Amino acid sequence: MSDLSDKQAKPKEKAAYDQSYVFSVAPMMNWTDRHDRFFLRLLSHRALLYTEMVTADAIRFGPRERLLDFDASEHPLALQLGGSEPSALAEASRIGEDWGYDELNLNVGCPSDRVQSGKFGACLMREPDLVGECVAAMRKEVSIPVTVKCRIGVDDQDPEESLFNLVKACHAAGVEQFIVHARKAWLEGLSPAENRDVPPLDYPLVYRLKEAFPNLTIVINGGIDTMADAKGHLDHVDGVMMGREAYKNPYILTNVDSLFYGDAHTPPTREQVIEQLVPYGERLHAEGIPMHCLTRHILGLYHGQAGGKLWRRFLSESVSDKSVEPDILLRSLDCVSRHEDRRVHVAGLQETHMQKIVS
Repeated sequence: MSDLSDKQAKPKEKAAYDQSYVFSVAPMMNWTDRHDRFFLRLLSHRALLYTEMVTADAIRFGPRERLLDFDASEHPLALQLGGSEPSALAEASRIGEDWGYDELNLNVGCPSDRVQSGKFGACLMREPDLVGECVAAMRKEVSIPVTVKCRIGVDDQDPEESLFNLVKACHAAGVEQFIVHARKAWLEGLSPAENRDVPPLDYPLVYRLKEAFPNLTIVINGGIDTMADAKGHLDHVDGVMMGREAYKNPYILTNVDSLFYGDAHTPPTREQVIEQLVPYGERLHAEGIPMHCLTRHILGLYHGQAGGKLWRRFLSESVSDKSVEPDILLRSLDCVSRHEDRRVHVAGLQETHMQKIVS
């Protein structure tokens, strides 16, 4: 929402959803929270962003403001839900739409032990009919798109059979968009971290899915770490979803709007991104939210750049003090000031900021 202190400002204004799926940033637990998404939106105006997975029961019975609030600038924005009870997912979907989200996404891909014990996530690949019931219940309650994010199978399943059966069941329930992580999930024998790398990628299977269902929107996910790779997939599917690379090297997202949407605006410099983050940091500080909640997400902004290690060290060490103030953002730029023109620019930003405080 546009004002962190305005907890009742619902529903929120929505942005156009059309074709936002062409490029998206994956939902990632403990990473894509609202502070990270605010930062990512400064880098790309058009990429579709996703929340972390939130369970249906957490939304129904938990602290909704903390779980669901977001800044209006984050649109287009999808809420990813976890669960396997149709009525609970339907209620959570209704709440999510009322909160202002542009899309509701059902998680059928997370392989963690906690998710398995709750009978949702990747283990639902074994129960396509139940997934179909879940998405049917969700769609009945809302007018915004309901989508599914899945794996190609779990454990010893035949991926060609498991993936196609899931898509058929969900399509019969009215789902028209699928995000497919092109790996199996091994629920026995691999950790969640290993499940992101060890199972081999099978992009051709996802391509065949699109060929078999040409009228469905198919988005591919998994192992995509360059914009060239992302563009290449669009020869076969409708959209691409990037995960860890977008988090560890976020400035790569400044290429998204021009490459995937034809937007000609000049992307911000890294220094301009930090300058735009300062007012947001001030809002968080006024709410008593530690700056670490924001700065932990921006450590990769200077990934591969001169001074990047100093930048990360400075931010990591400085924000250990919970009382640190938002000017830490501008002071951090000194760590990467390797050229005179950049030092002058950083000094100008700091001076402008001080003038605003004085006035």
